[in-house]
Amino acid sequence: MKEWTRVAALEDIPRLGARVIRRADGDIAVFRNAEDEVFALHDKCPHKGGPLSQGIVHGKHVTCPLHGWNVALFDGEAVAPDKGDAKTFAVKIEGGAVYLQI
Repeated sequence: MKEWTRVAALEDIPRLGARVIRRADGDIAVFRNAEDEVFALHDKCPHKGGPLSQGIVHGKHVTCPLHGWNVALFDGEAVAPDKGDAKTFAVKIEGGAVYLQI
């Protein structure tokens, strides 16, 4: 079973932005939307591998900065007509801290 790992304080993740968690097996982008919901995706667009963490967060989606693909933060799926997905990671917030299940 995967363990919960504290990765940041909620206040350290900018609203409508992201923080990158560097890992040997691929970086993870932790996003925070305007409603203070937090999501985590592999920091790689399913299209050409662009850094999703540098994209624009809107609602529950992020727009890749390279080619404008929209990716759903809640399930990692590209918005139609585009196809593909970014791996998602379970997230929880406890006591103002953000935890990922990795």
